[in-house]
Amino acid sequence: MNNKIKIILFVITALFVLIVSAFGLSKVKVDDFHKAAIVFVVDASASNQKELPNQIRTLKQLCSMLDPEDHIKVLRVSETSYLIYEGSPQSSSEIRKSMEKFTEYNSKEYGTAYGLSLKKAFTHALNMQKEGYIPAVVVMGDLENEGEVSKQIDWNTLPQEVKDIADKTGNFSMMFLFAEPEKLDNVKEKLAPVLGEDKLIIGTETTASKSLRKFLNAIGR
Repeated sequence: MNNKIKIILFVITALFVLIVSAFGLSKVKVDDFHKAAIVFVVDASASNQKELPNQIRTLKQLCSMLDPEDHIKVLRVSETSYLIYEGSPQSSSEIRKSMEKFTEYNSKEYGTAYGLSLKKAFTHALNMQKEGYIPAVVVMGDLENEGEVSKQIDWNTLPQEVKDIADKTGNFSMMFLFAEPEKLDNVKEKLAPVLGEDKLIIGTETTASKSLRKFLNAIGR
């Protein structure tokens, strides 16, 4: 076999290896990607109005970092809780309009129905998991307990509720942002044993942006 034939065979072999490798890497990338469903709980109550603009900016920042195939839902929480947006995280105009319209302070409302909103968020998370999404819940607010007690968070039962969601979904994350450090410490004490350090992200007003990167890692980005 002369040198010319050897060179040709070498080139053909090298090209074959490169094509197979590229196909393999592409397949791994596709197989490893799982679309996420993020349920936001946004506090529009009186006690949280001062920090709300910053929280909305952070929500938009996180949405800009998500994939177009991901899905988000936004729950407004005050005296009661209801859905104010659902759709693509990339629909920035629609998200902005929903926030402007539905997070304005209402003097006729009093209370923070965090417990009610989390129950709704968990239901949404389970439903989205059944549709093939990796679910997560993001809570943005001061975690103050005001108004009707039955609508507030029961910290004694919440860990078991979160464990049930994590067990049913197999991959569940939560992030709490903007509450005071002592309240976030309580969140960590109650939920870290359930979710683990990698799936529970907490951040104060000064560390919120840094927490977004940890959250993206938690949902596989």
